[in-house]
Amino acid sequence: MRNKKANLYSAIRFATIAAAAAPASVLAGGFSLNEQSASAMGVANAGTAANPENATTVFFNPAGMSQLSGTNMSFGAAVLDIDAELKEGTGSAVRDDGRPVTGGNGGDIADPAVLPNFYMTHEVNNWLDVGFGLHAPYGLAADYEDDFKGRFFADETELTAIAFSPSIAVNDGNGLSLGAGINIIYAEGKLTKFQDYSGTEARFGLPPGTLDDGYADVEGDDVALTFAFGMLWELSERTQFGISAQTGAELDLDGEAEIRDFPQGSLGSGGLTFSQSTVTEKATVPLEIPESITFGARHRITDTVTFLAGATWAKWSRFEALDIVSREDNGPVSSRAGPGLGDDRLIAHVSENWKDTWQANVGAIWQATPEWAFKAGYAWDESPVNDDFRTARIPSGDRDWLTLGAQYADARSGWTVDVAAGVLLFDDQDVDERNYDVNDEPMPGAARYQGTYELDAWSAGVQVSKSF
Repeated sequence: MRNKKANLYSAIRFATIAAAAAPASVLAGGFSLNEQSASAMGVANAGTAANPENATTVFFNPAGMSQLSGTNMSFGAAVLDIDAELKEGTGSAVRDDGRPVTGGNGGDIADPAVLPNFYMTHEVNNWLDVGFGLHAPYGLAADYEDDFKGRFFADETELTAIAFSPSIAVNDGNGLSLGAGINIIYAEGKLTKFQDYSGTEARFGLPPGTLDDGYADVEGDDVALTFAFGMLWELSERTQFGISAQTGAELDLDGEAEIRDFPQGSLGSGGLTFSQSTVTEKATVPLEIPESITFGARHRITDTVTFLAGATWAKWSRFEALDIVSREDNGPVSSRAGPGLGDDRLIAHVSENWKDTWQANVGAIWQATPEWAFKAGYAWDESPVNDDFRTARIPSGDRDWLTLGAQYADARSGWTVDVAAGVLLFDDQDVDERNYDVNDEPMPGAARYQGTYELDAWSAGVQVSKSF
């Protein structure tokens, strides 16, 4: 490998920052979060597998640690502001018995969020580097107002994940580096929605409104491992290529399902009567994390201008359904719901049938002065959501991602400060949601929710890096 200190100087020289919104509830990349490095977001994550600017390379390509000298630290945060709501004049729903559901449009379903990160690397010797990261690789958040028309399909959706990522890199001293890491992921999730019992009323000949609407609340957590691998090839002083990959895994969010006002019938001398009470059942929500492969290239066109490009493929087709699975035999909810869904262990089932995705990125860095650098980037981000199964919980679609950033670097002290902003552009997204069984066949009953969503987002971010 060429002189590592020269490479570090180049990384400092061309570093910058930006932050771009990746709204958790409308994320084109499923529930992955792109806000891992503000300096990389300045170019919309273009060429991240081939451009180890600072310690955040632990996330993007652990092999990049081989081009950082000494000890390096990066920390920062992005603030996301997301607008995602039902378009005015759209939105309708019917109950299981065919009666229309009254209510509002649910409001703006995504609140502002802050995503912090921290990374550190250390050069052990000329051929070995180690590092670690603390970051939020996945997230999902959507919360409707209680009178939302589609409340029998979705109310609150939340996924929070934190990862600790120890990594290692080796190099041959001639431009080739290899890296590997482990992501230890802790995740917790929450799913809620209102329960419609009009179908039960119709089946037993009860007048509409006899049973109060119920409310389901499912929460759980789990720990999973994924593995990261990377390669970096320095073709020349100006050109570099990189590739990184991550394995998939399944999170089993174990917890409890609570349903309020759950109807239970009893047969007495006066005939069949119903009472409503709160019931609980041990449950788990399986959640698939996809495999992914990222390609990157960096080319310095002139001494002051660098071009970056990249692409990422992710196997989101692993996520076929959002299920709530009972961990009990003959539980109070699954014993009634499961057989109708086609699986005796199911408490609830939502068909997703996501598809594999591609993201393509391009970006450029202009080193205006020895201290100041400016960046711009564009990415096309394909949504994994199946148009035929788009839901109120994740009403996302393809997006265009535009970013700008600036950086001030003090070479003497080794401190670098980055700031940036970005926007996401979406087309309106249509939702036509029904209840399906495990074979993707419509369930009996008229329950249905339809609407068109307007989506847009922006964010601002900051990152501080230090080379020791």
